[in-house]
Amino acid sequence: MGTTRTQIRVLPDGTPLRNRLLAALPADVYASVARDIRMIKVVVGETLHDNGVRIEHVYFPNSGVYSVTSEMRDGSQVEVATVGFEGMLGANVLLGDGAAAGRTFQQVPDGPLPKMAVGRFVKLTAEIGPFRSAVGRYVQASILQIMQGTACNALHAIKQRCARWLLETHDRVDEDEFQLKHEFLAIMLGTTRPHVTKVLGALQRDGAISTRYGRITVTDRKRLEKISCECYEVIACHFKRLGA
Repeated sequence: MGTTRTQIRVLPDGTPLRNRLLAALPADVYASVARDIRMIKVVVGETLHDNGVRIEHVYFPNSGVYSVTSEMRDGSQVEVATVGFEGMLGANVLLGDGAAAGRTFQQVPDGPLPKMAVGRFVKLTAEIGPFRSAVGRYVQASILQIMQGTACNALHAIKQRCARWLLETHDRVDEDEFQLKHEFLAIMLGTTRPHVTKVLGALQRDGAISTRYGRITVTDRKRLEKISCECYEVIACHFKRLGA
């Protein structure tokens, strides 16, 4: 998290890879891991992991934003975790859990997605070393992110929470403009689409963003930071401290 530029590496076929977790690996370890990475195309809303279903692949986002949601019996959903190029999808496999703990899908598109077969991931992380350590640090940072997000959802106003989420997305896509459906933002905020429209309208009137036809542009990041609650900075500090 945060606005630090990420080192760009390449796969054996020359495809650029900017996933922060992988980019931080020593060159020899990265070369070993990269041999088992494959790039796939993903569309917005596509399910990558489904709740309770065995995980077949783990993913290392190159860009874009991916959501992990919890679904209630009545079908309503709320986002419990957000992942971008700072981490991975399916990290719970490291802890011995082979099934997904929620539905994971792409929320904000931005290019192809790197994947690895779960069997290979388990083998590579079975030995103590840089790759296992990097994944472990990310898991810890992710847990802290979820904890802070839980507190944020309980204590902070929806406008503050929306500003925090937009800042995190801005970091992950590394662009001022990005595609974002109101229905997905409603899932993230645990509210309704009409309420999301009102909140985005308020942020636009504040001069922090502009929104049109399912696209959002961050027009004044400093103002968006002032509107956001403290949780954006707290989460960013967790990732920085753990080197995740």
